Amino acid sequence: MSTEQGDFAPDAGTEATNLLKRNSDDVGWEYGVLVDASNKDKVKCKLCDKEMRGGIHRLKEHLAHEGKNVKKCIARTPLAMEAKEKCKKALADAKRKREEKTVRELEIREEVHVSRVGTDSDEVTCVGSSQPHKLGLIDKWTRAIDPKATKSDSLKQQQLNKELWKERTNEVHKYIARWAYTHAIAFNACDNDEFKQMCEAIGQFGPGLVPPTQDALRGKLLEEEYERTKSLLQEREAEKMKNGCSIMTDAWSDRKRRSIMNLCTNCADGTSFISSKEMSHVSHTSEVIFDLVDKAIEEIGVDNVVQVVTDNTSNNMGAKRLLEEKRPHIFWTSCAAHTINLMLQGIGNMTRFKKVVDQAKAFTIFVYGHTRTLECLRYFTEGKEVVRPGVTRFASNFLTLSSIQEKKDQLRKMVVHSRWDSLKDVKSKKGKEATTILSPSFWKDMKLTLTVFEPLVKVLRLVDGDVRPSMGFLYGELLKAKRQIKEAFGNVEARFKDVIAIIDKKMNGRLDSSLHLTAYLLNPHYSYSGPSIFDQPKISEGFIVCVEKFYYHDEHMQHQAANIELKKFQNREGPFSKKLARTFENFDYNPTSWWRLYGYETPALQKMATRILSLTKSSSGCERNWSGFEGIHTKKRNRLTTTRLNKLVYIQFNSKLLSKREKIKSNKITDVLLSSDTTEAQGFLQEGGDDCALVDFRDEEEDEMEGTRIPWSVIGEAVGADEQLELLRSARVRELYAEEEFESEEEEYEDEDLCYSEDEI
Repeated sequence: MSTEQGDFAPDAGTEATNLLKRNSDDVGWEYGVLVDASNKDKVKCKLCDKEMRGGIHRLKEHLAHEGKNVKKCIARTPLAMEAKEKCKKALADAKRKREEKTVRELEIREEVHVSRVGTDSDEVTCVGSSQPHKLGLIDKWTRAIDPKATKSDSLKQQQLNKELWKERTNEVHKYIARWAYTHAIAFNACDNDEFKQMCEAIGQFGPGLVPPTQDALRGKLLEEEYERTKSLLQEREAEKMKNGCSIMTDAWSDRKRRSIMNLCTNCADGTSFISSKEMSHVSHTSEVIFDLVDKAIEEIGVDNVVQVVTDNTSNNMGAKRLLEEKRPHIFWTSCAAHTINLMLQGIGNMTRFKKVVDQAKAFTIFVYGHTRTLECLRYFTEGKEVVRPGVTRFASNFLTLSSIQEKKDQLRKMVVHSRWDSLKDVKSKKGKEATTILSPSFWKDMKLTLTVFEPLVKVLRLVDGDVRPSMGFLYGELLKAKRQIKEAFGNVEARFKDVIAIIDKKMNGRLDSSLHLTAYLLNPHYSYSGPSIFDQPKISEGFIVCVEKFYYHDEHMQHQAANIELKKFQNREGPFSKKLARTFENFDYNPTSWWRLYGYETPALQKMATRILSLTKSSSGCERNWSGFEGIHTKKRNRLTTTRLNKLVYIQFNSKLLSKREKIKSNKITDVLLSSDTTEAQGFLQEGGDDCALVDFRDEEEDEMEGTRIPWSVIGEAVGADEQLELLRSARVRELYAEEEFESEEEEYEDEDLCYSEDEI
């Protein structure tokens, strides 16, 4: 392969330019380069050729005309004005992030309160600490650093103190590191707020701290932390009583067939873990699942549970029938995330789309399978990865295809470059197959594939997050997704009918129940934007069925909601007509709050709306928090009593759920579908990698033994028919290695496309 292929051949200066440009998305590198590739500190402005030291941060100050330690850029072109504004914004954003981080660190420290005994005047205030810290004798000859000091007469003293504290901090860090290395503590554990608070508490206590004993950790301290965790969830308990909640179930098994069943709840404030139950002695029949769910309903309160969310396997559907007989007012619905993944699976298996995914996999498997090809890839993509792991295999497909599309020009330049051509591996058959990315038809089909997948992936993001209740938006967004997919095919029925047929098949009976249709009707974002919704027979029928179930055996409330109050809502009478009520036009509005504020003249309908629109539509929050179980349900911890085990899981599970929710709300998690675990992206990394996927999306209901309502899979499990087969790791059947006591937690995932210069860190 040669570089004579027209537009894809890079010019002679490309390699030199790449060497002088850092692998960073920092805006400063649009207007500057390194003077010397071996010196990362010296940069040159491309607008005025000014050379300076201080890295990219100093260059941005130069371009933005800010800072006292650098000359202003003398260029006065439109490009220079653009650079000035961009760099000003970048500097302001960096400053704001630093300030936010500082504030957060101080908040974490201030949450720590350790009582003091025998304090005296020989104390020095630590930097960043709200409490004095008693130091050694030598420290009496120093003073604490004043971060606000700027006078020249204190500069030398400041530097001396800084070096002293830096040296002492490093000594402490060595002990922390030694403990982490010796006992296989995950490196990302030091990023947790709890670790920082522990360090602050030890610092506040001072020398002579006696560490807790094993008995204290498994006894008194465990009980105290359990009670603390419960107190953190008190607001959610109040929300459950006010607007109701959902119950979610899930189960996993290890290689020794030991089985654990999970129970979680979800309300408008997020997901909470209730308990886990060891189920090895029984099969997961409909009766067993029903009993567990029914007990959970009793504990939470019959009037506080609106729905149960599970997948569509036959044992769950059997439990649904049993629940309807005993508690006819509680809904049982299918997990929307599971169903949408089934849609993506079905569409992805269509020949046209499967071909694109397979071609993309052939390319990534080849490139990631050889050290030199991977090095070449990272050179042309400036260090950015192509494979983007997701929380499911189908999320990984979309994210990786999107990544390839974003890097289209870089990848095409790579495979026609002499650097690629000189690699021995590219001469092989698989190497030649990898060059299919040069084919115009591949990119055309890629674009169509992404255009078809994207609307469904948007809905998946909506239901997979744990910040906003999704019930009120699910059905409307699925209809929107279908319209967008039809448009992708030019609204030609012959072209889109197979794709739409797959979506309709998966929706039927799962995502178009009376509860879904009622949520769609009672969300003014859709019903006021399209008034014809009130006249659709399917919607009206679903609403009536939902009213009868919600107000079971209460004919007065049924009459009020269906025959009187719905008409007021439809005609926008009373408070519904207020100008302020138009907030529903914004997709990001809160429909529950809207009904609470404007629905006071329609109390029966208001109660329905606030409870239904507060519901989740996904049980993924219950399914994807297995690392706590993997570290707790181990051979070396089997001495824990059941009570202690449940409390330990309760603490870990709920702490992670609370932490994840806060990260999503603060935008630290930019995409809920991204994962730091590559298990679900193995299909892009090795041949047959999809067999390693954790999630097995079972589709249709399983066959049952006639007259028993027991699935054949459960019967097979009971007689040990599958014990000689390798288990499939799934969201419902987990292969956990009981021998492994130390399971590293997943590292905090930041968007891998974001690179930070050393000056900004």
